[in-house]
Amino acid sequence: MKVSFISLLILGFIASLPVSGQHAIGTGKVHELYEQHCMVCHGKDLGGGLGVTLLDRSQWKEVGEGISFIDYILAGNEDASMPPFEGILTRPEIRGLEIYIDEKIQQAEGVEGASMGEGVYSSGGYEFMLENVVEGLDSPWSVAFYDDGRMLITEKTGQLRRFADGELHAPVEGIPEAWVSRQGGLLEVALHPDYKDNAWVYLAYSASSGEKNGKPVGMTRVVRGRIIDNIWMDEEVIFESPEEFHTPSQFHFGTRMAFQDGYLFFSIGDRGPKQEAQDLSRPNGKIHRIHDDGRVPTDNPFLDVEGAFPTIWTYGNRNAQGLDLHPVAGELWESEHGPRGGDEINLIERGLNYGWPVITYGMNYNGSPITDKTEMDGMEQPKHYWTPSISVCGIDFYEGDVFPEWQNDLFVTGLASQQLHRLKIEDGKVVSDEIVFKGEGRVRDVASGPDGHLYVVLNRPGRIVRLVPIE
Repeated sequence: MKVSFISLLILGFIASLPVSGQHAIGTGKVHELYEQHCMVCHGKDLGGGLGVTLLDRSQWKEVGEGISFIDYILAGNEDASMPPFEGILTRPEIRGLEIYIDEKIQQAEGVEGASMGEGVYSSGGYEFMLENVVEGLDSPWSVAFYDDGRMLITEKTGQLRRFADGELHAPVEGIPEAWVSRQGGLLEVALHPDYKDNAWVYLAYSASSGEKNGKPVGMTRVVRGRIIDNIWMDEEVIFESPEEFHTPSQFHFGTRMAFQDGYLFFSIGDRGPKQEAQDLSRPNGKIHRIHDDGRVPTDNPFLDVEGAFPTIWTYGNRNAQGLDLHPVAGELWESEHGPRGGDEINLIERGLNYGWPVITYGMNYNGSPITDKTEMDGMEQPKHYWTPSISVCGIDFYEGDVFPEWQNDLFVTGLASQQLHRLKIEDGKVVSDEIVFKGEGRVRDVASGPDGHLYVVLNRPGRIVRLVPIE
């Protein structure tokens, strides 16, 4: 059977589509590569044999500051009976093997959980339980607090819900129709910083503009409106890209928002074609900056670059799943969902290139390499990254007083890993990473509540919980 070049491209693209790096750990082409070239010396389970175990990096005495893993494998080491692989393996393939070994180390070691049994967790100097606040949600994606602790909740399936006075109300009527497909749907909800005065509610969602070649196409859209008597009113379109940029891809919509000094920052993922994240003429794979009423700021960094999309603030961003401002420093921080490995935490700054896909700490979901490069001049390094990935999603800085030792720490969610992480940040650097809890379901979003508690959005089942300290 003959297979056309176009068919091969399509098959390759499908193989690289998101299935979750967590679920793919230890599988795919890189596993086959290990069996072919490494297993005879280092064992089927990487535990060693003729060669040393690969599950303990402290035994990699030849690899370190003097020589990288890639260069060591290429050159070999006669004294350690390590053959050279120059001309046998490419640099990207060797980088894939290094990620594979990291995955297997994680599997062998496990990840220490915080559970003390009977629903009690211990983390960061506190013991606490998870208290169900809202139940019966259909794929909740985002939460925003309004009017003394009441909540607005998006359900990815297209509903905006209010939770007030202990009751989950019927969906708000008249909201825009979202394109619900794979990773798309009704995603982020956020309130204008002056919500109590102007009542503006912002929604970011995947929107279809119609069909091309018989397939629906679309892109991320941002609107704002007001909710009066549970009806969506006064809608204004804040951002939508021209239809020429719309695509049938159902992945990587990004779609998080943050406000600062009258500006709205929001994310659009690369939408699948990863190389377009480096293309300044396209909106995907970028963080954008507009005025909160949708106008384009006159000082955006690429406004005077011929052909550049005018709202771009940063580029080379794969799929930004979280945006939040540091409560003290005012810095904009981002979580970026990586491929298989390479989930990132970035400090977002004007006009910078965050590297995707030229540099990455991950590989394709099918175990094939993307690149051997993890750094390059002119491209930003993440402030923190996870390889293997945790399937990173929403983030929020904690500003409450129920857990005073956690104030200004960044909380980061994990989907397939079912983990909530706490990152301590000092002087623009991540200095520690701790798992707060795990195994309670896919952790989609996190929010510091007005009552001082920390709230977490969970899927499967869809619910919102809050952390309650045990005295």
